[in-house]
Amino acid sequence: MTYILVPLLIIFAVMVVVSLVRGIIAFLHSTKLDLEREPGSGPTEMQLKQNKMMMARIKYQALAILVVAILLILSH
Repeated sequence: MTYILVPLLIIFAVMVVVSLVRGIIAFLHSTKLDLEREPGSGPTEMQLKQNKMMMARIKYQALAILVVAILLILSH
């Protein structure tokens, strides 16, 4: 079982990093757009992408924590 869970944990950890990097890139692009637009016109496309990447990162972190918990349960 650990032969399945450890690679799964590695995949989730990589996906956390990918989501984090994509969110940071969206954040950097959204700051440029925020300077050029009028206030009160709603979220930009990059802000929505940043939010989407944050939610994806949280999801992958939760899955990684779940895999670690299962590994800890199986080790005892």
